[in-house]
Amino acid sequence: MASSFSFLRTQFPGLEKTGEFAERYLYSDSNSCLFKLGLLCEDIVNKMFDFDNITMPYQMKDTLVNKIRLLQEDEYITEDLARIMHRLRLGGNEARHEGTDSLQKAKLLLPQAYSLCEWFMQVYGDYSYQHQEYHLPTEQPEAAFVESAKDKAEEARLRKQDNEKAQKAVPVPQQERSKTNLQAANRRPKTEAETRCLIDEQLRQVGWEADTTALRYSKGCRPAKGRNLAIAEWPTDKVPGNEEKGYADYALFIGKELVGIIEAKKWDTDISSVISYQCKDYARAIRKCDEEYLPGQWQDFKVPFVFAANGRPYVQQLQTKSGIWFADLRRAGNIPRAMAGWPSPLGLKEMLQENTAEGNAALDALPYDFLQDENGLHLRDYQLKAVQAVDNAVRCGKRTALLAMATGTGKTRTVLGMIYRFLKAKRFKRILFLVDRNALGVQAQDVFKEVKLESLQTLDQIYNIKELTDKLIDAETAVHVATVQGMMKRIMYAESEERIPAVSDYDLIIIDEAHRGYILDKEMAEAEQLYRDQRDYQSKYRYVLDYFNAVKIALTATPALQTTEIFGEPVYTYTYREAVLDGYLIDHDAPHQLTTKLSEQGIQLKKGDTVKYINKQTGELDTAYLDDDVDFDVDQFNRRVIVPEFNKAVLAEIAKNLYPDAPETYGKTLIYAATDAHADMIVSILQELYAKDNLDSDAIMKITGSVANGDQKKIQEKIKRFKNERFPSIVVTVDLLTTGIDVPEITTLVFMRCVKSRILFEQMLGRATRRCDKIGKDHFEIYDPVGVYNSLQPVVTMPAVANPQISVQDLLKQLDEAEAAEAITDIAKQVALKLRRKVNKLDEQTKKEFVLATGKDVAAFAGELQQADAAKAKELLLQHKEALVQLEKYRAGGNMGGMIYDGKDELTGHTRGYGAHKTKPGDYLNDFAAYLKSHANEIAALHIICTRPKDLTKAQLKELLLTLDANGFTALQLNDAYSEYTNSTMVAGIISLIRRYMLGTELVSKNSQLSRAFDKLNKNHKFTPAQQKWLDIIRSYMQQQDILSVEAFKEDKRLQRLGGYARAQKIFADDLDNIVSEFNGYLYEDGGKTA
Repeated sequence: MASSFSFLRTQFPGLEKTGEFAERYLYSDSNSCLFKLGLLCEDIVNKMFDFDNITMPYQMKDTLVNKIRLLQEDEYITEDLARIMHRLRLGGNEARHEGTDSLQKAKLLLPQAYSLCEWFMQVYGDYSYQHQEYHLPTEQPEAAFVESAKDKAEEARLRKQDNEKAQKAVPVPQQERSKTNLQAANRRPKTEAETRCLIDEQLRQVGWEADTTALRYSKGCRPAKGRNLAIAEWPTDKVPGNEEKGYADYALFIGKELVGIIEAKKWDTDISSVISYQCKDYARAIRKCDEEYLPGQWQDFKVPFVFAANGRPYVQQLQTKSGIWFADLRRAGNIPRAMAGWPSPLGLKEMLQENTAEGNAALDALPYDFLQDENGLHLRDYQLKAVQAVDNAVRCGKRTALLAMATGTGKTRTVLGMIYRFLKAKRFKRILFLVDRNALGVQAQDVFKEVKLESLQTLDQIYNIKELTDKLIDAETAVHVATVQGMMKRIMYAESEERIPAVSDYDLIIIDEAHRGYILDKEMAEAEQLYRDQRDYQSKYRYVLDYFNAVKIALTATPALQTTEIFGEPVYTYTYREAVLDGYLIDHDAPHQLTTKLSEQGIQLKKGDTVKYINKQTGELDTAYLDDDVDFDVDQFNRRVIVPEFNKAVLAEIAKNLYPDAPETYGKTLIYAATDAHADMIVSILQELYAKDNLDSDAIMKITGSVANGDQKKIQEKIKRFKNERFPSIVVTVDLLTTGIDVPEITTLVFMRCVKSRILFEQMLGRATRRCDKIGKDHFEIYDPVGVYNSLQPVVTMPAVANPQISVQDLLKQLDEAEAAEAITDIAKQVALKLRRKVNKLDEQTKKEFVLATGKDVAAFAGELQQADAAKAKELLLQHKEALVQLEKYRAGGNMGGMIYDGKDELTGHTRGYGAHKTKPGDYLNDFAAYLKSHANEIAALHIICTRPKDLTKAQLKELLLTLDANGFTALQLNDAYSEYTNSTMVAGIISLIRRYMLGTELVSKNSQLSRAFDKLNKNHKFTPAQQKWLDIIRSYMQQQDILSVEAFKEDKRLQRLGGYARAQKIFADDLDNIVSEFNGYLYEDGGKTA
């Protein structure tokens, strides 16, 4: 009988022979069959490496398992092909053990080996080969097959022939090969048996015992205490439309309880409908003799949970055809939904026990007072409001909630209060705290271990917490801290038999720094499904979020468009300006703007000039002749061109105001560099500048991802030193310390790199906003020698594309097959975005060539493309296809890294830029006066300040301050501008400043103003020593305030600790309200209008 593998003969006769022998061994020696299939797999993998000259990374062992992993990671194969390879590999390994009953396994794996060979033929052999359905060989009565010496020699000769062919082949570029491979893989037919095989593996990975060939009802497999079994082909009573008795593909048992039924279907089956009919039928048709296994009954359903799957990985855009469909049959209103993975036995057990209504009621009944206990967590008012807002969202049934809280306002502490309430009320059982970098995870772990909650116990002492290094949870786990990257690796890139997190592991996920890394999924065009693995359409963060069946709460300081599209609008917002006004964060002074001769004039290099550059390939210094003129502006300094003299000039000026030997008095400095090499240069320049001061060698330090060869533990140690020890006092970083790292002693930020993202810029500023009373920090300084404020984007309006790696050529190929208008405009927008990204990197010659080819410059062409309708966009793209492909091939500088410019430079200016437009002090004060006068009739608080300032309420003042701030006017910058303009020193309150510029009153300092008011108060009253003590308290309180209100005695924590309103009222003989009113009247007796 001819072998089904004979189609390989023309291209790969060695593979054909191995496949033929595997078939001939099937019935007589199934172990030898499995051994041959393992050999077949190994040959295919090795040939792929030979065909494309793939080499193993030096740190990876040259094993079959690692080779398959590398092929998957580099996108030569899809996940389903990798799983087939692993099955064949493991089957071959098991075949070496005698005595195993392997016929069923061999029958299961032969068709999959055949399918793998068909795919291999289509992409490495005969591209025109068409799929032929596979049929298992029939059992023959002839004598058992045994390979002769001649057979073995022939097979070895043919395999060698195959290998030589692969080794002589011309390698295909990876991107092209990957595209062809994935296209063929997505066309590959998958059988229901393959789906069963996949489901077996997936169930085992989350803790079930599953094996379709062995754990079958017909083979006597039955539920047993202490085992979590997925029993195949479980019999049921008759189901509608089938007079025969039915068989559920799998029945899930936790011990002796039947908790779920699974129906497995072919790859291309629309499984969303299967859940509503066939699965429900099985759940009703449990036999009477099996009733001992039932945990309960819900209407006419005898099984609580049902599942349907076809083996396709979950993709949101294809959810009716992908993922694992699940229905909870216990309540009639429960709607079936797609899941990205399987629940574990523990997860299903917890689902059976959970009672959301009871948890919500307990949460509602739980008081908040323990969160504000001074001996415990001691949350601030705004933090408590954030917790309450999230509580309300959860109780209302929201599945997502976003908290927007300014950097430095204690998000981690707020989260701790939230977590403790949820666990204490038993509203959630297990919480995943998700971060995007190890440093943030370590920081959270420290808070959980150090901050006291109730009875002087920490969260870590009350509940079981798993840390970053723990991969899996157990029944007792209450909180798990993990990185997105780590979780992604565990879920998507685990070995086929390795335990992975289950979708049911967590019922709440809290995502820290949620603005980072999120990329929205694109709508998937039909044509795109052919070219890339479906996982390409998912960002890593989004995939992890979609994977777990959990409520998601996200925290961020700077909500981006994509953050709100995932989590919705914030349920609570507390801004940086509010935190400054409330005294919880520190404001920054007007930034120092430094200019040099080169930063003002730019750098002009001419065609034919010899330049030094860093070779990207070797990392060494090389020289080259420029083949075109090149101009550099200051925003490209330290990135595209390294200018040592510019760095020396500006750092020499900045160093005059830094005191790295006295951080306990002057605070610490954080410098943002453009690259790792640039960071090294800055450290070297600063060490040279301070060499004469005999500075401690640890005072100036680089902390980037490259230090200590990227050793995370050592990097964390350096960050902790920066936070907790005297030195380093100046740290240079690239982006490691841009978000989430808390060092309150930072009083100076230096931007030696250009930043165009406002979100990133605000996060970078956030490193210095925290209070630090032990060093008397009342503001922080910003140095901007590279024009950060000029280059900032006003807002981030365009979300990043889902896969920036896709080439223009790929997009144009999709265009040929795209028919829907939406798909065409989507492709056009992606091409336009790529052009915009490239436009500033092009040399003049390339720009000219594009204009000659298209009639428009690159920016204009991108703009037209973005605005065009589908028909026009398609016409433009096809008409100028060649020019677009040619433009994409342009690589600025080839192997050239940053150029090095050795020209001299000198400082030309050191000024302060005030307000939103970074103007000079006199202009800023004039702008302030003009703003006040033009808005005097619109803003009620301005009228009150001018006529009866003592009647101004705290709420009115806060609203006014936020309005002024939004227009670039703060008391700190107004005082500094006034001091610089008048060459004096002034620290006045905002009300005095407003009256000065609206009414022309004398501007006096805060201290003089308070002294005058208290003097007048003392002249009118004879205060007792106890009253005088309270007046001193009020004076201290007013150093940070502009008005005194009776409400302050009832609301302010500092005054409350001393007895608050009741105590003060008693001390002042029930006359406190009048004393406060009289004092406010004296505050603004400054010669202006008063009512």
